[in-house]
Amino acid sequence: MRSQLVRPRSGKHTVITPHHVAATTERGVDPIMLVCPGPVTLTAVRRICAVLFIAMAGWLAAPTADAAVVSSIVVQGNQRVDDDTVRAYIPIRPGQNFGAADIDRSIDALFATGLFQDVSITQSGRSLVVRVVENPLIGQVSFEGNRRVQDEKLAVIVQSKERTVFSRGVVQADVQRILDAYRNSGSFQAQVEPQIIDRGQNRVDLVFDITEGQKTSVGRVTFIGNSSFSDGRLRDVISTKESGILGFLRSTDTYDPDRLRRDQDQLRRFYFNKGFADFRILSATADFDRERNQFFITFTVDEGQQYQFAEVRVDTTLADLDPTALRRKVRSRPGRRYSAERIEKSLEDLTLAANRQGYPFAQVVPSGERNFENNTIDVVYRVDQGVQAFVERIDIVGNNTTRDYVIRREFDIAEGDAYNRVLLDRAERRLRQLGFFETVSITTRPGSAPDRVVVTVNVVERATGKVQFGVGYSTADGIVGDVSISESNFLGRGQFVSLGFGGGVNRQNVDFSFTEPYLFGRRVAGGFDVYARRQDKDDSQAFSSNDIGGTLRATVPFTDTTSFQVFYSIYTRDIEVDNSDCQDGTLSVAVCDSAGERLTSLVGGSLIYNTLDDRFNPRDGLYGKFTTEFAGVGGDTAFFRQTVKARGYREIVPAYGVVGMLAAEGGYMVSLNDDLRVPDQFTVTSQTLRGFSAIGPRDAATNDPLGGRFYVAGTAEATFPIPFLPPEIGLSGAVFADAGSLWGVDPDIVARNGGSGTIRGDDFAMRASGGLGVLWQSPFGPIRADFALPLIEEEQDETQLFRLSGGTTF
Repeated sequence: MRSQLVRPRSGKHTVITPHHVAATTERGVDPIMLVCPGPVTLTAVRRICAVLFIAMAGWLAAPTADAAVVSSIVVQGNQRVDDDTVRAYIPIRPGQNFGAADIDRSIDALFATGLFQDVSITQSGRSLVVRVVENPLIGQVSFEGNRRVQDEKLAVIVQSKERTVFSRGVVQADVQRILDAYRNSGSFQAQVEPQIIDRGQNRVDLVFDITEGQKTSVGRVTFIGNSSFSDGRLRDVISTKESGILGFLRSTDTYDPDRLRRDQDQLRRFYFNKGFADFRILSATADFDRERNQFFITFTVDEGQQYQFAEVRVDTTLADLDPTALRRKVRSRPGRRYSAERIEKSLEDLTLAANRQGYPFAQVVPSGERNFENNTIDVVYRVDQGVQAFVERIDIVGNNTTRDYVIRREFDIAEGDAYNRVLLDRAERRLRQLGFFETVSITTRPGSAPDRVVVTVNVVERATGKVQFGVGYSTADGIVGDVSISESNFLGRGQFVSLGFGGGVNRQNVDFSFTEPYLFGRRVAGGFDVYARRQDKDDSQAFSSNDIGGTLRATVPFTDTTSFQVFYSIYTRDIEVDNSDCQDGTLSVAVCDSAGERLTSLVGGSLIYNTLDDRFNPRDGLYGKFTTEFAGVGGDTAFFRQTVKARGYREIVPAYGVVGMLAAEGGYMVSLNDDLRVPDQFTVTSQTLRGFSAIGPRDAATNDPLGGRFYVAGTAEATFPIPFLPPEIGLSGAVFADAGSLWGVDPDIVARNGGSGTIRGDDFAMRASGGLGVLWQSPFGPIRADFALPLIEEEQDETQLFRLSGGTTF
């Protein structure tokens, strides 16, 4: 309760002021008669009395000025807060006049500190008495009833902390913060009741009693106005997913306003990159059905027309820059489908080219002119000298796990460098591609001077750990499986670490991998791999092997799409055979000749080209890898080997999300010391050619696979949504055809085996298979099952009809 200082006022007498006297005189009333009624004969005396009464009126009016003075301020009731702290918060000072307004301000100031639950101020003689009741200290903050949001997250959200002063206002704000956290996680029926437990000695425990209620899910995501792409295809673009029978395992099937805004950005980017330069989102609404406890989200869009690039040119006002040379940096080529991403990357390349030629403030501005009849866009890139400004500071917000330097190294500019918005956009794209963050935004604000800019990087982190598993089945091995655990942002340092285990009836393996993406502070990825593998005799090989080895590697990027990797590998391979099988001829002579332990030491390099739009679920782009290896840097083996792999993706029916994929690979090797062994050669299994566990040359007598020095393989595949199935199930189908061949056993191996007559299937004979696949975007990650039927096969081939693999993220 607040108390007011009571000031003495006169309630029994009329207070006369000079104003009253003047007023009565004007009305013809003798002022002295107001207080001295009765006959007075002497005019002079009456006038003297009038003057005295006027003076008395001024003196009597003084108490109404609402002012007082005290000589001291006394503080009572405080236990933890000292007297001087209380006095410091009030504006009243001893020896100075104060009034009711000063009392009110003092009380408000003390309440605003959050230290007190009651304050009163009274005057006692010449002292001002300030009585306070302190808020208690919080001993413990706990949460009860919460399952969907962990204690650790709630403890970060609330402002009420242990060993801080309890405040009812702060607690009520904490209640709202907890409710907001539950709404962001999809629980719109959550309720929070704060409980205060008195522990004595002016201490309390604070308990937030949470009733979560049922999870509020997304019942349906609908698109209106889309004709070029189906609803199902657009649902793949956005991150908000519809709830299904396994919705309790998902976190993206709940309504989140921030996620809805990100979904709109993703839709715009998707359409702009597909050629729809006029695309607009007219509305994005989320309607809540309280009875069903579900949100129904509707995007209303205007697709507009699809465009292609027509004339593309570069103009510059900078005399030293050659427009023709700059033109080669442009990625938006005439005749290609319009793409906002190609324009963005062209801006980056042109800006960097101008920077390297001595124009750090160069500004590249694209302009487009639409031809509505031909549905084309002419693009002009204008290179001018921009405004001279410098980066004063780069602030990073939201990175609780990721180290600051991991984010800063993705920038081509640093604090103190010339400011360039295009380079900031390039850094923003790189940060998104890391896969460490849900969202990334880079904003700017004026710095301490007109030519200074402060850059702020806002990130929202995501889980970067991953669990992957693979399951397969073959007639020889039965069920086999692999499990790997990886972290792509190890300890927030941006490092990749992976540990894998695998095994089955006939094989076991352990693998460990580590990658540092910025070796020695440069954009060079370095790392190593170590492994131990055991493979028993099966359909694909006629011997048992134990491999222990490792690889050192470094990758240097040339461009955003091209890189070169150099590596060194060393491993021992111990081949085990049954001597009795060798003696009685039930095992190939070439296999028996490979028995024993041999050390291989090799160096190599790979040229890699990658324009895939997504590493895990690509729909567009190319990937190619050409590798050369030389074994003979010490060790017991010497050979030269080259392989090439390529695959390309494209949406062949974009409206329904049908994606086509073509892949091809092949390799050859040459012995350099006439001592090539069977395990050194290529093999082709179900990983390359579905429907076959092993193909290629075999011993004519024992049917043991011998491998080959040459192989080719190819795949044509189309994936598509399965009709008539609810999209929230996440199932899609695939049809595929594989083909390949393995041939060319090393001549020395042939000779040791007894000549060409002892080997069959050593010619180029194409195998082929076709089949169906089922892909499930499950809450555990993508899972795939393939059913393949061999269409063209050789008598000696081993077949495998079924293969299953998958993975998940945690």
